[in-house]
Parts: sequence; C-alpha cells; structure tokens
Amino acid sequence: MLLYLNAAFAGLLILSNILAVKLFSLGSWAVLPAAVIVYVFTYPITDIIGEVYGKEAARKTVLAGFVTQLLSAVFIFAAIHLPSAPFFGAQAEFETILSGSFRITIASLISYLVSQNLDVYVFHKLKEKHGGRKLWIRNNLSTVSSQLIDTSVFILIAFYGTMPAGALLAMIGTQYAFKFLVALIDTPLVYLLVGMARKEKKQPAEFPRLTAESAS
Repeated sequence: MLLYLNAAFAGLLILSNILAVKLFSLGSWAVLPAAVIVYVFTYPITDIIGEVYGKEAARKTVLAGFVTQLLSAVFIFAAIHLPSAPFFGAQAEFETILSGSFRITIASLISYLVSQNLDVYVFHKLKEKHGGRKLWIRNNLSTVSSQLIDTSVFILIAFYGTMPAGALLAMIGTQYAFKFLVALIDTPLVYLLVGMARKEKKQPAEFPRLTAESAS
C-alpha cells in the first residue's frame, strides 16, 4: 500500500504541474488553475502515510516528491529544446503547454517544500496530543493550514509586482476557499485508505519456509 500511495503522490504532483496552464472558471465566483483539482489530493496522501507508516515515511515522501519535480522539470526542458522533426508542426503548442516561467517554477517548488513539510509537522503534533484518536481533526487542521501557506506563498512569489495587492488577495482567497472545501470533503476517503493500509500492514508477507527436506 505504501508503494501505491507514494506512486500516486508523485504522479499527482507531475500531473498538477502539467495542468497548471489551464484556467477554469466557477461562474463569476473564481478563476482557478486546473492543477488545484489534482494537487489538493497530495495532502491527504501524506496524512495517510504519516498516520499508518510514521512521520519519517511522510517526510521521505515529501522529499521524493520534490526530487521528482526537479527531474521532471529537467527532462521537460530537454524535450522542449530537442530539434523538432521536419513534419512535427506542434512545437509552439508543445512548448506552451509544458513550459512555465522560471519564476512560477521557483514559486511552485518553494511553496511545495514549505507547505508539505508544514502539513507533516502539524499532523504529527496533533497525533502526539490525541494519539490514535481524532484522525479527522489532524487530517483537516494540517491540510487547511498547510494549503493556506501553499496558496499564499505561491501566489506572492509568482505574481507579486505584476498586479495590484487587492487582486493578489482575491486570488489567494478564492483558491484557498476551493482547497478548503475539498479538504473537508476528502475526510471519508482518508479514513477508508487508512483502514486499508492498516489492514495490509498487519498481514505479514507469505514466504515459503525453507526446511532441510525442501533444500535437499
């Protein structure tokens, strides 16, 4: 289960970086990057890993995610700058979709490191206080607090100086409101996956016993 959770975490991170170029609107209420519908689910994954496998496992997942994003950025950069085949006529579109500005890339990496590590820290501070009880409290509090930091840090680094302060605050407010709502909705999923992971963890792997008779 831990392997699948880590794979899902890394996959969602890469997917969110690709989807970030698409903007969608919720009527007149907000304009959001499509990445938010994916990235918000990385936080409950680290909570599940931390709950079942421990704080150190959650920290390693966050670090692995950071390395994965760096590697993907390097390979995407290389792919963009490879000489195009004469019949490949979509180079401009390919570059537009996969490349982001250096400032946005830096903003994404910094906000990721700060917020994901904060999520792990808050989650386990609450676990020290409550023990195995009140998973819903530590899941929600760690997620909503870390996502506020993630949204604020990213938008300030990526867009400060390019628009009025009021517009920056509006972007932070609308994106965080969406993430806050998703954080509350995903609680049943967290309980389900924690239960599945605990059940699998209790079942020892089955290996054939090596006896003198079988070895001969």
